[in-house]
Amino acid sequence: MKPPAAREPGAGKRAKTEKARIDKTRVADTALDLLNDVGLEGLTLRAIAKELNVQAPALYWHFKNKQALLDEMATEMYRRMVVDIVYEPAAGWQDHLRESNHGLRQSLLRYRDGAKVFSGSRFTGDQHGEGMETELGYLLRAGFTLQQAVRASTTAFLFTIGFVTEEQGVSPLPGERREGFDLEERTAMLADYPLAAAAGPELFDRYEERFDEGLDLIIAGIETRYGIH
Repeated sequence: MKPPAAREPGAGKRAKTEKARIDKTRVADTALDLLNDVGLEGLTLRAIAKELNVQAPALYWHFKNKQALLDEMATEMYRRMVVDIVYEPAAGWQDHLRESNHGLRQSLLRYRDGAKVFSGSRFTGDQHGEGMETELGYLLRAGFTLQQAVRASTTAFLFTIGFVTEEQGVSPLPGERREGFDLEERTAMLADYPLAAAAGPELFDRYEERFDEGLDLIIAGIETRYGIH
């Protein structure tokens, strides 16, 4: 058995100094900047520490694992997103859902793998409570019950998250297309299946148009289900 490695002199003091020099917000900001370069798979605590010019163990003062970091990143993404949201009391609930989900999509598209970071993460503070309270109150005043309001808003939200996850699988960043999604090559490969071949643009292109129509389908379904027009 090998003897334990000798502790580097001053290591504890240096780690405490690094802890004092960085905080969760600064780490999350750095991680979001790095995300566009390396993607979610390449985003490691070691890589973030290198960007911050600190030792990787210093980050464990703030985040016990990568999921904890993703939670803070999603929280920071939300903070940035709500700055641009303006609720229009005169607008109908349909317009409200459209605008909030268009805003969510645009926010997620700013980051490589943005939807994956946001999906399933737990917000670390209570700031999201204000936006949720406003949205649910808005829907209740339009005639929804609380249960209906929650289900309507989360259904639209989950559509947006899922849509952007698939969109970023093809185009990790706007204007960038991942290898293997060439529509002409796909059409040639599926020459024996003409309907499947012709569906290519509806599956792997026209994202803006498809998102608009998909969200309209969700809203029309909410209207029909709950009878609130």
